[in-house]
Amino acid sequence: QVQLVESGGGLVQAGGSLRLSCAASGRTFSSYFMGWFRQAPGKERETVAGISWRGGRTYYADSVKGRFTISRDNAKNTVWLQMNSLKPEDTAVYYCAAKNSKFSYYYESQYEYDYWGQGTQVTVSS
Repeated sequence: QVQLVESGGGLVQAGGSLRLSCAASGRTFSSYFMGWFRQAPGKERETVAGISWRGGRTYYADSVKGRFTISRDNAKNTVWLQMNSLKPEDTAVYYCAAKNSKFSYYYESQYEYDYWGQGTQVTVSS
């Protein structure tokens, strides 16, 4: 069992930055592929980024490449999403998710994940 708690969301102007955190409970955090997703009102939940269990491989949606960076520290049971050059279209509820896998593969579908956090709102004003 893994419990995930996101934090760090808020209101920011376009061009600004935010850093989201996802704190995980459970001793097996290091065995999980971690992903960040987002969901805007009226839209499907979409992948943003993913990171392999040791952090050696990272993956990004085309819409955030070059602007967002995912990282993790297994000793701290935490994964982060650094978001720079934010745009109004980045406005959404952001979720972290965990999948029990040690494969270096980008799990892009929300349906592939085992655990989810409650989400944190990110609002980017123009």
